[in-house]
Amino acid sequence: MEFIGYFDEVFQPISFMLLLIGTIGGLILGATPGLSPTMAVALLIPFTFQLEPAQGLILLGAAYTSTVAGGAVSAILLKIPGAPANIATTLDGHTMATQGRGAEALQLSFIASAIGGVFGVLLLIFLTPALSQWALAFGPSHLFWLAILGVTVIGTLDSNSVVKGLLSGCIGMWLATIGFDDIMGAQRFIFHPELSGGINIIPALIGLFAIPQVMTMFAQGRKAPDAEVLKVQRHPIGAAIRETFRRSRSLTIGTGIGAFIGLIPGVGGQIAGLVAYDQAKKFSPDRKKFGTGHSEGVIAAESANNAMVGPSLVPLLTLSVPGSPTAAVLLGGLLIHGIFPGSDLFDNHPDVAWTFINSMLIGQILMCIFGLYVAGFAARVAQVPQSVMAAIVLGLAVFGSYSVQNSMGDVYVMAALGVGMYFLERFGFVAAPLVLGLILGPIAEANFIQGAMIADATTGRLPYFFSGALNLTLIFIVAASVVYSVWMEIRQRKLDRNDKEARA
Repeated sequence: MEFIGYFDEVFQPISFMLLLIGTIGGLILGATPGLSPTMAVALLIPFTFQLEPAQGLILLGAAYTSTVAGGAVSAILLKIPGAPANIATTLDGHTMATQGRGAEALQLSFIASAIGGVFGVLLLIFLTPALSQWALAFGPSHLFWLAILGVTVIGTLDSNSVVKGLLSGCIGMWLATIGFDDIMGAQRFIFHPELSGGINIIPALIGLFAIPQVMTMFAQGRKAPDAEVLKVQRHPIGAAIRETFRRSRSLTIGTGIGAFIGLIPGVGGQIAGLVAYDQAKKFSPDRKKFGTGHSEGVIAAESANNAMVGPSLVPLLTLSVPGSPTAAVLLGGLLIHGIFPGSDLFDNHPDVAWTFINSMLIGQILMCIFGLYVAGFAARVAQVPQSVMAAIVLGLAVFGSYSVQNSMGDVYVMAALGVGMYFLERFGFVAAPLVLGLILGPIAEANFIQGAMIADATTGRLPYFFSGALNLTLIFIVAASVVYSVWMEIRQRKLDRNDKEARA
């Protein structure tokens, strides 16, 4: 119960103000189609440089949580998911809005999100310290395989193609080698003096996530938004609360599935929402009502995508393996403050860890309260022309990249990586495994070299890296994740081919 002693840190004036800003700003950003939670957090990281580590994480954590929930606004009122995690919400949420029940759908979504989110953060509170003590058993060889596991899992599960996902991770690990070798001091791939210090993670994050979206927005020109905002009618909040708890079956299914999927690195909120919606439909006696504006569909989907937020940070804070692309960006936010997640996080930096986690717990409640008030305004923000929104995001990207080291070189790196990622996306590559390769590459390299030195002085490299229960378990998980993803990809292609033949 150590976390209770750090609640007062969250209510310090600056910390609480940042929590409010992150919550309200995240709701608005989440309601804007195209601005994903990952991109929102990446854009905010430069603003945390002058803050204390705990304060910076409060801002990032609040934005993460509320952006996921805020995506329900555009999903319900515009039928455009604010983020992939809100895809399942459109199935019943927008139908409710077209039936004149938009306010009810929004209330149900925020209440269910808050309940699922609180449960997820409680899991984070009680699971993380226990697992962090277990992580003390990890040596250099285990940390090396963990870094490889992180890249492999994200690469295989966050991409439509296993090969392209793994190639993205390899590109990220190659980018991480640019600069001077930390051990020998040798120059590597320094094509320009601006790269002598390596690629700074913040410009890279901004470029890889924000610039491709900006270019896509500009490519769409100045065409007017074609989505009609449905009017948000009045609806008693008490009735929405009663309806949420009356649908306890869907609430339990959504919360449980979301929390479980959040613990699995790389799966993501979109999977949690869709799986929870499907299972709630299967277990409901009113399954025929799903898709026709049924409240159970909204409750299951939204409780799931917020319940996965807390558990997705468990592998990050204990083993440095992000549970989602946004958690990978949060890992970058920790590293720029000199905090390395793992076994000693709760021993050396308990104030940072517990203040951050407690702020997420309080943030769930604030998100529910403010969500109902900013819903209508956020929907109007979603109607801002794409060209204007692109210009705003581009300005933030340039400002954030330059502010890291007051260097235009970082801006050039950000732009180059962003343009490169834009064209890679055209060929089916995704940014998340590339970013994770860039973040985990130095960790993998440092632990491999350290492990190799230990191995050369003891048993040899092959036994050191490929023996022992923990090493073999990690290697098995790496191989299993790749084999499973390959099998699923082949299976999906066969199903798609059969569907085409059936239609023909």
